[in-house]
Amino acid sequence: MKILVGYKRVVDYNVRIQVKPDGSGVVSEGVKLSPNPFDEIALEEALRLREQGVASEVVIVAIGAADLQAHLRNGLAMGANRAIHVSTSDAVQPLTAARVLLKLVEKEQPGLVIVGKQAIDDDSNQTGQMLAALWDRPQATFASKLGISGGKATVVREVDAGLETLEIELPAVITTDLRLNEPRFIKLPDIMKAKSKPIEILELASLGVSSGDHLKTTHYAPPPKRGKGVMVKNVADLVAALKNKGLV
Repeated sequence: MKILVGYKRVVDYNVRIQVKPDGSGVVSEGVKLSPNPFDEIALEEALRLREQGVASEVVIVAIGAADLQAHLRNGLAMGANRAIHVSTSDAVQPLTAARVLLKLVEKEQPGLVIVGKQAIDDDSNQTGQMLAALWDRPQATFASKLGISGGKATVVREVDAGLETLEIELPAVITTDLRLNEPRFIKLPDIMKAKSKPIEILELASLGVSSGDHLKTTHYAPPPKRGKGVMVKNVADLVAALKNKGLV
C-alpha cells in the first residue's frame, strides 16, 4: 500500500509572529520556517506503518514556492521514499490544497492519505475533510491512535466528550492529532541519504487547479496588549471589582 502525506511548511512555532505595519499580513521574511507540527506527526505515523509492513511506500506532498526543496529534503531525511513539490507563488487556501491533493490521489492511487488536522499558520482544520468529500471516501479526523488491518483502518479520535473509535474502509483520509505519536529525530546519515531521493516538481496549473482565493482577508491586527493587574485587599474587594467590570 502507498501512503500519501501532506507536508506543509509554516513559520516555526517558536517564532513570535509580527503583523506587518500596513496590516496586510504577517512578517515571514527572515524568520525560521519549519514543517507544520501536525504534518510531522502524519509523516511519522506513515513511516511507522511502513516499518510494520502495512505500507510499501510513503510519498510526501508540499504546495508552495520554488524554495521548498530544503523543506522536502527534511521530510525525505525523516524517512519518506520520495516527494512531490507542487510549485506556485500564490497563497494556497484549504479548498485549493484539497483539490491539488485529489489530483495527486488520482495520479498516485494511494491506499491512505494522512494529513495534519490543521496547520498552525491559518488554523483552518479543513483540508483533510474537503479532500475526503471531493474524493468521496471515508474520513477519520483528530486521530490519537491508528491501526490498519484487513483493508480497514481503526482510528481512536479525540472528541469533546473523550475518545471515539471508528472503523473505516480504505482508501480513506485520516487527520492526525498531537497525541498520535512523537516524530523521530533526524540523524546526519539520513540527511545525507535524502540528497539522492527523488523530488518530482509539478506546476500547479499543470494539474488543472486554479489558485484563486475563495476567501479574502481584508486586514491583520495583533491581539490587544494585556492591561495591568489590580491588587485587592480581600475577597469582598475582588467581588466588587469584578462587578464593576460586569464579569459577575
